[in-house]
Amino acid sequence: MNGCQPRTVLVTGGAGFIGSYFVRIWLATQPNIRIVTLDRLTYSGSLDRLRQLPNPHRHTFIHGDICNQRLVESILREHEVNCIVHFAAEIHVDRSISGPALFVQTNIVGTFTLLEAARQYWLNEKKWNANQCRFHQVSTDEVYGSLRHEDPPFTESSSYHPNSPYAASKASGDHLAWSYFHTYGLPVSFSNCSNNYGPAQQPEAFIPTVIRSCLHQRPIPIYGDGSNRRDWLFVEDHCHGITQVILKGRPGGKYNFGGGSDRINLEVVQLICDLLDRWRPQATSYASLMTFVKDRPGHDWRYAVDDRKARLEFGWKPVMDFQTGMEKTVGWYLQGFFA
Repeated sequence: MNGCQPRTVLVTGGAGFIGSYFVRIWLATQPNIRIVTLDRLTYSGSLDRLRQLPNPHRHTFIHGDICNQRLVESILREHEVNCIVHFAAEIHVDRSISGPALFVQTNIVGTFTLLEAARQYWLNEKKWNANQCRFHQVSTDEVYGSLRHEDPPFTESSSYHPNSPYAASKASGDHLAWSYFHTYGLPVSFSNCSNNYGPAQQPEAFIPTVIRSCLHQRPIPIYGDGSNRRDWLFVEDHCHGITQVILKGRPGGKYNFGGGSDRINLEVVQLICDLLDRWRPQATSYASLMTFVKDRPGHDWRYAVDDRKARLEFGWKPVMDFQTGMEKTVGWYLQGFFA
């Protein structure tokens, strides 16, 4: 293994759902590391997620755009950043269908801007080697495309077949990052994860949408017949996996992270309704709010990843089982957060 030794870490999208968990975990567990968070604070970013951080004196927040190359370069130099963990992305598939241009700008141009700034500062100016710096590209299982029922899970060597503008823009960012590793020798690592969930997720995501619909007694929208299948990964387990890649993984390494919690969408909705029926009962079950709506264009049927590589190399495995993770998530909303 050939990991990095981070000193100052730039976390892009650190006010987003997954990024904010990463910031919090690293401030709590990596005592000699400073964190700089760069976030544009769009619909998916919120400073509420960065309140009451552990060891806040080691954290700096910067409001800005990853596409602003002058800003990115100034951050790298001013803070002597030697590790970039790139979470920042436009992520909502429905938004990418109605307005793909922003996804191209953020997920492709933004990734290029970060890569180019890192190349200039780390390789051309500092002359650092692979042990002294790291660019980690956070990606998704959606870049692999869709699986049929009988297909095995995606592995790290599976071909990319993105089917939505979101997935295509993320795949493009991944390819750019790989080209900077292969062409320039920029130490880049990669991770692809299954669907994340947990408290404080952006409201437009599937699970928060279902919970909020129930709490506000609105129809629960379910695409098609609800048979689309996803694997669910608790957000903290994902962040711990990324940590292992940065500290122990080799440049050019790619790792899948899955939750081992394969469910069809209808099962997830039913679990949420069952929990709310138990904790906040109404005259009729929340399941009566289920409403099947027209499927979205190009809706992938199934995602699943094979994460044996991360298990073998790092000893990583998801700790949170789906039932407990969903109880934590639904309970968080019942306390009134982001409701």
